[in-house]
Amino acid sequence: MPETATTFEPHGHSGTPLPARGVSRIPVAALGMSLGTFLALTFVLCVLFDLWFPTLAMNPFWGPLLPGFTWISWTSFLLGLIEAFAYGWYVALILGPLYNFFAAKFR
Repeated sequence: MPETATTFEPHGHSGTPLPARGVSRIPVAALGMSLGTFLALTFVLCVLFDLWFPTLAMNPFWGPLLPGFTWISWTSFLLGLIEAFAYGWYVALILGPLYNFFAAKFR
């Protein structure tokens, strides 16, 4: 049975018991899919931007961030897309458990 707290009792009347709030946990799988999809979509938008505005292209900076990525072929595009998605999962697999650990520790 969950712990309960009561509401303010102004005149000696007991209030409605409220469920105690626990620490909210981040579901790592949902975080991984969200971040992975976000970074993959951002990668696609950046490639489109670079194709539409080549003088403002950021593709020279992608080499160190996306190993094996070269401008632009279908194979390279697919590799960049996979790597962007994988980076999202990397962040989720590190950040999610760390947040859950410290949120439980400092509640």
